[in-house]
Amino acid sequence: MAGAFLSGLALVGTALFWPKGEDRPVPAASSFAPPTLLPSAGPVDNSLSPSRGPRIAIVIDDLGYDPVRDAEWLDFPEKITVSVIPFGPSSRTFAASARSRGHGVILHVPMEPESPAEDRTGTFRLRRGMRPEEMEEAFSRMAHDVPQANGASNHMGSAFTSDAGAMAAFAAVLKGRGFFFVDSLTTASSVGLEAAGRAGVPALRRDVFLDDDPRPEEMRRQWNQALAIAKERGEALLVCHSRRDSRKALLELLPDLRKEGIRPVTVEELLEPGGSR
Repeated sequence: MAGAFLSGLALVGTALFWPKGEDRPVPAASSFAPPTLLPSAGPVDNSLSPSRGPRIAIVIDDLGYDPVRDAEWLDFPEKITVSVIPFGPSSRTFAASARSRGHGVILHVPMEPESPAEDRTGTFRLRRGMRPEEMEEAFSRMAHDVPQANGASNHMGSAFTSDAGAMAAFAAVLKGRGFFFVDSLTTASSVGLEAAGRAGVPALRRDVFLDDDPRPEEMRRQWNQALAIAKERGEALLVCHSRRDSRKALLELLPDLRKEGIRPVTVEELLEPGGSR
């Protein structure tokens, strides 16, 4: 389906390729109009028991700025949660299509990194020292651009997420909107989970980053680690980039879930009452 749709579009933008958790440039915006994404054939489903067994939530980062590549994720055969950066050429339409197909949708909020990072999020990035009303206004604009989102994660943010004051203000904004938070954990110093907890915001921290190292053998190793966590703890949160190589690797690894009896769910489902977190 996506292939037929994509054939009508010239390749736009540049593929995202970020070797580590941040300093990851967002590709240039396309000069083409965002695609009209096709309606869903129905939510992704699987035959494993919905009430028993370990679960895994797979979060796909950095979507919204490459309409062609983004659309390829819509046909992913299992439930995923798409993390969409606002104001991109496909942010709004992609989020709407992903939600209609049963995938989770969260807002990928650009935040201040420790080291300078040049990308297209510089004008709306959350920074340390912002007044609460500034942060509320900035977040409100982002949420308005991706109205399907009911949660947020951090894009970059090693400086912001390790600042207790900044994260307390951000958690208050999330609380006011009823959003949950996914800490991408771009720094070991992050206080995101603690700030969310104090504000009463449901939150999770990623357990494994699939493709910081894009070598296939390393992605397999990270995948196996995520499965081991899910089996031991009952659930796991895996984050990966939206790169084509990452999608291809995930598709090849997915049969492991059924073999191991692990059920793919959205982040929202992982946070539902009755979960182990």
